[in-house]
Amino acid sequence: MPRLSANKSSEIQCKPGRQLSTENDVDKCWFAIRVSYSRELALKAILDAENIENFIPMRYEYIMKSGKRVRKLLPAIHNLVFVYSTRKRIDALKDRLEPSMPIRFIMNREHCRPVVIPEAQMRSFILVAGNCDEAVLYVEPAELHLVKGQKVRITGGVFEGVIGEFVRIRHDRRVVVNIEGVMAVATTFIPPSLVEPIKE
Repeated sequence: MPRLSANKSSEIQCKPGRQLSTENDVDKCWFAIRVSYSRELALKAILDAENIENFIPMRYEYIMKSGKRVRKLLPAIHNLVFVYSTRKRIDALKDRLEPSMPIRFIMNREHCRPVVIPEAQMRSFILVAGNCDEAVLYVEPAELHLVKGQKVRITGGVFEGVIGEFVRIRHDRRVVVNIEGVMAVATTFIPPSLVEPIKE
């Protein structure tokens, strides 16, 4: 199955595309990276310039500009960038950016190492979070602890192919893609007719 690439610029976040790279794909992983002071788009510009694949969840918000209400595409979660590369290359980038823009891996506290996001899970996450025009929800981990759903695959509609948990959350049935220790995103309402159970 071909990989779903992340987006190439902040203005086309809703249209994932492929970036070229000379790295060995076998050694690449999806990592969650923290950057301070809401500089996620500045980090993205650096990653794009170096052909390092990345993804920032975006959504449309209304802001006031020159006294007018303007719809603008903005990061949904500040200080977070997902990066697809090798650990070695990200470590080198961290060292280079340390004086001006410190970045950090989000760590798995139990194992004291960076969180590595499985390819299939990240693909589902991008399919949901990349739909900027859809009213997707970004869910706090505490809210997910209160519900437990069945693992399903969405079989139709704009979220076709997404794999996650089918749960009732905020009064609607939704499919949630949860990246443990990082964040979770939930689709809009999904009718039961558009999901099929997946055996664990």
